[in-house]
Amino acid sequence: MKNNSKYWIVTDLDGTLMDENYDISPAKKTLNMLSELSIPVIPCTSKTASEVRHFRNENGLTDPFIVENGAAIYGCYDKSYSEWELILGKSYTQLKTILFSISKRVNYHLTPLNDLSKNQIYELTGLSDKGIIRALDRCWSVPFLNPPDDIFEKVKLICDSYNVHIFKGNRMSHLLSSESHKGKAVNKLKVYLKNNDVKIIALGDSQNDLPLLEYADIPIVIPGKNGPNKYLQNGIDNGSFRLANAPHAEGWSNSVEDVINNFKDL
Repeated sequence: MKNNSKYWIVTDLDGTLMDENYDISPAKKTLNMLSELSIPVIPCTSKTASEVRHFRNENGLTDPFIVENGAAIYGCYDKSYSEWELILGKSYTQLKTILFSISKRVNYHLTPLNDLSKNQIYELTGLSDKGIIRALDRCWSVPFLNPPDDIFEKVKLICDSYNVHIFKGNRMSHLLSSESHKGKAVNKLKVYLKNNDVKIIALGDSQNDLPLLEYADIPIVIPGKNGPNKYLQNGIDNGSFRLANAPHAEGWSNSVEDVINNFKDL
C-alpha cells in the first residue's frame, strides 16, 4: 500500500459492495480502475479477519483491512505475507459474558451467532460450510440475532454500564467494546501509516456504518432494494451523506466513479 495516497476508499462489504448473495460483479471494473490509479480499497466490515482475507484473495485486494466493526486492523508488511495487527476492542470471551449479563437484565435471551447450529447459520446467511467456519472465527465482537426493536432499545440504554455498544446490521446485531469503532479504526490506521492528510471516501449501508460515515470526508450511503437504511436517513436528509443511485455493487461503482472523476488532480 502506498502510504502517500491522497484518497482511500474505505468500504463496508455486506449490503454495500456485496448484495445479499455476496455478489460484487458490477463493481469489478471500478476495482480494477482503482488499482490502476493506486487508490487503496480498505474493507471496513463486521466480517472476521478470516472472511476478509478470503475476500481479498478472491478479488485481488492487497491493502489493509478493518474487521469486526472496527475492533481490529490488519495489513501485510511490504513484499511479505506476514501480517501486522492493531487491536481496539475487548476479546470475544469477555464480550460474550457481557452479552449474557445484558440478556438477564432485559429478560430476553440474546442469541450469539456462534451458538447456532450450522443449518441455522446457513438459513440466516446462505454461507457455505467453509464460509461458516470463517464467519465463526471471531476474536473481537459478538454477533447475535436481531432482537425485537423494543428489546434492542432497552439493550442500548444499558450498554454504557458495561463499556460496550451495539449496532444493528441487516442480518444481525453486534456487541463490541466501546473502543471498537469504524471511525476510530480508520483514524488509527491513518496514524499508523503516517498519512494523516489522506481523504476518506467511505461507503456503507446500515447502522453499524454510522461511525465510519460520520468520520469520512466523503460519506456515501448505499441503499438496499427498498431504499436506504432508516438509521442513515437523517444524515441523507440533512445533506451530510450522499445517497448512491442504485443498491449494492452497482450503486457502489457509480458513486466511486463519480467521486474519482471529479478529482482532477489524481
